[in-house]
Amino acid sequence: MAEHHSVHTTVNRREFLRSLGGAFVASQLRPAYSTRAIDLVNDSIVVDMLHQIVYRFDQAEVLKRWLYQPGGFTEEEFDQYRRSGITVIALGRGSGQYDNALKYIAEFNGFIAAYPERLLRVTRADDFARAKRERKLGIILSFQNATHFRTPDEVDVFYGLGQGESQLTYNFKNAIGSGAFETPDTGLTDFGLRIVERMNATGMVVDVAHGGDRTILEACAASTRPVIISHGNCRVLNPGHPRCITDEAIRAIAKTGGVIGINFISFMVKAKEPTTVDDVIDHIDHVRDLAGIEHVGIGSDYGLESNDHVADRDEFRRFLASADTRYRVHAREAVADLDHPLRFFTLADALLRRGYTNDQIKLVIGGNFRRVLSSVWR
Repeated sequence: MAEHHSVHTTVNRREFLRSLGGAFVASQLRPAYSTRAIDLVNDSIVVDMLHQIVYRFDQAEVLKRWLYQPGGFTEEEFDQYRRSGITVIALGRGSGQYDNALKYIAEFNGFIAAYPERLLRVTRADDFARAKRERKLGIILSFQNATHFRTPDEVDVFYGLGQGESQLTYNFKNAIGSGAFETPDTGLTDFGLRIVERMNATGMVVDVAHGGDRTILEACAASTRPVIISHGNCRVLNPGHPRCITDEAIRAIAKTGGVIGINFISFMVKAKEPTTVDDVIDHIDHVRDLAGIEHVGIGSDYGLESNDHVADRDEFRRFLASADTRYRVHAREAVADLDHPLRFFTLADALLRRGYTNDQIKLVIGGNFRRVLSSVWR
């Protein structure tokens, strides 16, 4: 919409939801949004570069129903995504070994194929606009590790099956390099260098989220194409957190032409609660000031559910803590202001209050990731 919507006429959330053809339960209703924020999100191609699609402990049966039961992905569940304003999501799953990765790719390719009127696999530059135009949920098949690549040739195999992006490591060392919790971080291996080179040649996006500091820098130096952080915040604002990245890494990723996706997980935003949307925007500000607005995006690392709706939140917290105590898990998993299906509207309004322009917000909530992925994919 035109810039004349800068006057912040507000629309009640309940009226807004009703206008979109549905209503959420009371606990999901949030304060009013400005019409400018509503127009911005509705007019934008919104990309969440790490979206946890019903992966919670209490939702395993939901995912099983979606993947295996004919008609199991209901119109009501799809409408929740459509109302969210999100155009395209990248999946947040671990790859496991080769056979597990093949199974995962087959499951989600089958899921997307089963609902052609609702879902679109995003593998080409024009798929972003197509998903928006056809009011479908675009899905990028991606992995949070690369242990399924036993040889460089298998990069081509999985790219051909639809995988558009892959993290190199997940927290600890693999054959490619070191993760964020690995001590010492020995950097990118010779095999890892070959994998990066093949990903560049094939057209698969290199993601260094969860990487160790040295591994991130060496991957950026090795890559001839833009490198991304799908989800990872700024260490200068959360000192000592190994899953947050250094200013040196932010500059290195920006030098490749890449994008850093800021996430909404509370313990990665700030050392102590409470965490708010303004704390998240501090991270966006930092990347903008250090590297430029064209190098910051969103990878929420969260699904559409609310903190209040995660029945096994304590179990999930124990799971993360058992992986490594350096996660510093908070009592709340997601930032309180952003733990609901309409979080991109909340974020847009908060960015407007911080003084961001319409064009800048469109880059942050999707434009930057769309540009980079489109430039890498063949």
